[in-house]
Amino acid sequence: MSVSDGLRDIPVDRLRPEDAAIELERLAAEIAAHDEAYYRNDDPSVSDAAYDALRQRNEAIEAKYPKLIRADSPSKRVGAAPAEGFAKVVHSVPMLSLANAFSRDDVADFLDRVRRFLNLPADEAVEVMAEPKIDGLSVTARYEKGRFVMAATRGDGREGENITENLRTLQDLPDRITAKDLLGGGVPDVLEVRGEVYMAKSDFLALNERQEAAGAKVFANPRNAAAGSLRQKDPAVTRARPLRVFFYSWGEVSDVTWKTQAEFNDRLVDWGFQANARARVCRSLDEIMAEYARTEADRAGLDYDIDGMVYKVNRLDWQERLGQVSRAPRWATAHKFAAEKATTVLEKITIQVGRTGTLTPVANLTPVTVGGVVVGRATLHNEDYIAGKDIREGDTVIVQRAGDVIPQVVEVVADKRPAGAVPFVMPDTCPECGSLAIREDGAAAKRCTGGLICPAQAVERLKHFVSRDAFDIEGLGARNIEAFWGEGWLTSPADIFDVDGLTAKLDGREGWKEKSIDNLRKAIEERRKIGLDRFIYALGIRQVGQATARLLARTYGSFTALKAAMAAAQDRDGEAYAELIDIDQIGPAVADDLLGFFAEDHNQDVLAALEAALDIQDMVAADTSNSPVAGKTVVFTGTLETMGRSEAKAKAESLGAKVSGSISAKTDYLVAGPGAGSKLKKAEELGVTVLTEDEWLELAGRT
Repeated sequence: MSVSDGLRDIPVDRLRPEDAAIELERLAAEIAAHDEAYYRNDDPSVSDAAYDALRQRNEAIEAKYPKLIRADSPSKRVGAAPAEGFAKVVHSVPMLSLANAFSRDDVADFLDRVRRFLNLPADEAVEVMAEPKIDGLSVTARYEKGRFVMAATRGDGREGENITENLRTLQDLPDRITAKDLLGGGVPDVLEVRGEVYMAKSDFLALNERQEAAGAKVFANPRNAAAGSLRQKDPAVTRARPLRVFFYSWGEVSDVTWKTQAEFNDRLVDWGFQANARARVCRSLDEIMAEYARTEADRAGLDYDIDGMVYKVNRLDWQERLGQVSRAPRWATAHKFAAEKATTVLEKITIQVGRTGTLTPVANLTPVTVGGVVVGRATLHNEDYIAGKDIREGDTVIVQRAGDVIPQVVEVVADKRPAGAVPFVMPDTCPECGSLAIREDGAAAKRCTGGLICPAQAVERLKHFVSRDAFDIEGLGARNIEAFWGEGWLTSPADIFDVDGLTAKLDGREGWKEKSIDNLRKAIEERRKIGLDRFIYALGIRQVGQATARLLARTYGSFTALKAAMAAAQDRDGEAYAELIDIDQIGPAVADDLLGFFAEDHNQDVLAALEAALDIQDMVAADTSNSPVAGKTVVFTGTLETMGRSEAKAKAESLGAKVSGSISAKTDYLVAGPGAGSKLKKAEELGVTVLTEDEWLELAGRT
């Protein structure tokens, strides 16, 4: 797997904005690849700790540079697209993932964020439900009038796979539910319960013994065994596998009668579901950490795999106020267990070139098992990282799978260095195209200056174009993109949509039969219609990820309008440029990359060819026709007293308002709390309507 960029080991607080943008791009691509392996293929290539640390770095950079948050940011995305072979199910309530914590300080920060969002006193207790985080496959089960009617996997959080008949085979899943009604409220007419399908360790060992005796596939771990068993096309195979399920949350419910997470757990048991008996309500940070330590100490003795703890705000009314970001609820977090390390020999250092031209050194290792996975390569980040740790070919090194899809070398075992080992020197030319490789002032990595003539960059751009969050063309994975590029069949994204020409070349090619060629043709044709936000993201513009692409799509509405705005904004003193940088989360650095892309003649040619081949759909805004603030631009300043700033912004955006960080003549409302300063003065000078917090709540509706 290729390494995209060379900034991996630079501490977040030392990253310049331009370097942070590159890192976010690299992280988005690597995490997406890992999601694909884990959620869609049930074949993870990294440990959970490695994956979590990768996300942690992404979140830290986004916290420091919120204007650089990409549309394909892992913080905006859950899981991976559903696999082929099962009917699709659109979740009526999205199945979210969780943000992560890795230390006591992280958990304290989570509690503090809850207090700030809800505008609670710093010393007010926040009760949380703490429960083990099961390492299995997330599912949802729907009941209507007490009868089980449908089940689905999480998929990408919005759409999953229909596994109704397979889940029905689990003994832990009741086909009908009734309430003993000890708690009141009965069984809601519509009830979706969500949980984790897993395989007990003892059952896993017994299954593998049977598989081995029969000469069949032996599973790597209980999670893979559970996922593979649940997603069998023949439910009889699933029935023969010892699967279990813990339930812990809900989706769509016709009548929510419980008021706390703990009460819901009690209702699960009352209805006949399996809920984890180790779930506890904790009332302080000390209680939370004590429960974490107790569970970690008991971990090896449990008959199911766990990889951490989950903490959920106990009060349901607080959960509702806290709401969610695009990927995760604000009212819950996962506290993960530590990563694993191993010792091996670094045999050779090679250089790989990413989509943006960054040269990244990679350690080729004597294969070693780390956390149950064989590792043969590890990132060395950049030349400063190598020099700082004095890493040389032939060294014995300690490898950790805690931050990258390709693990990292964290330490050299100095007393095992072989005689004659010499310091590594980064090349001055690109190993792919021979162009000069330069390191700009203040940059952490060297970059190839070859641009589009560099095959490595061109191929990576094409891979990005067809990736899951872009055009998502089934059958055009990385391997085929590389092969078609090598044949000269694909040199530009528009070449993909010359379907007749492309598929004609595949006729008779090894590995391509009539059905697979026809499937590729259909997959490409299905993607001729694409949403504006996905199209913008697919273009691979530097610093423009999914979040930024969605912002641009919402702001300009159509590709025609976007092009016109980008042409007008080339005048940095004009109104169009001012409007561009006034978009929330888009500043001068992102604007420069956008305008540079649209100004390049080669890109204009590519865009014209794509427009001729595609139906780029206008962005359809959510229906906020009944909202009194829909389409209005709102700025918040000062101290808000009844809700936190984040909650206020989230509420305004949900009502269709545009939240800005600066005052201009186009601002409709300034909501000013105590302590309002320069923004209030500027609003008064420009004649912008100024509202108190109560006036804003009255206007927007106190919901």
